[in-house]
Amino acid sequence: MFVPVNWRFQMKLSAPLHLLKSRAKAIKKNSSLTMVEALDHIAKKEGYLSWSSLQTQQKHVLPKTKQEVFAYLNPGDLMLIGARPGLRKTQFALDILVQALVEDRYCYFFSFEYTHSNISNYLLDDYCNTKYLSIDLCDEISASYIIDKTKSTLSKPGVIVVDYLQLLDQKRSNSDIQQQLKTLKAYAKERDFIIIFISQLDRSFDEKCDVLPTINDIRMPNEFDVTLFNKLMLIHGKGQLFLQPAQFELN
Repeated sequence: MFVPVNWRFQMKLSAPLHLLKSRAKAIKKNSSLTMVEALDHIAKKEGYLSWSSLQTQQKHVLPKTKQEVFAYLNPGDLMLIGARPGLRKTQFALDILVQALVEDRYCYFFSFEYTHSNISNYLLDDYCNTKYLSIDLCDEISASYIIDKTKSTLSKPGVIVVDYLQLLDQKRSNSDIQQQLKTLKAYAKERDFIIIFISQLDRSFDEKCDVLPTINDIRMPNEFDVTLFNKLMLIHGKGQLFLQPAQFELN
């Protein structure tokens, strides 16, 4: 069951903040407006009173339903979904793919855990126009492999789900996981799509009866900079916990 978090949800912006700022710069260049006025103009078009209001409220925008999770994501996002086994984290990621397919987005699902029929049947039960869906169950998953398989077909914003993060770190012949994540983050921004990684939480978390998971509970065979992810959701027995980037610092 999805347990809502206690934040008011706002509709996502029409574009990430850095692109909205670029629009404001273009307006300033081609008009008599100051940069502050141009930013406020952009903010009002997004439904906010001012640019400062937009920035303040966006810092606290978190989704409350499965449908809103997809609305919470912007092209270029790198998202991490973490949980212990049996908490349906893969199904949650597939629910996001369903929302993307409804909007005719190109979608990719990379996994070493499931069969093609398992995934197809689940998605078909929920919607789905699978002509925009590619399922890849190869055990050679790496940043370069993902890019090679998606670069020719993702001609518009799409969604990639990788089940699971630790696959990038499985073969010594691959670059270290930190470099692979940097490569994929740059690729996501360049192509304006979303990449979602599913990850295990460390086994020790099972022993923390009444404690919520934190970023420190993500299983890391080799450490990486978790701030490469700008969206993070941890699933636990009481529901879903969304963390803000400011909370991503490792202890």
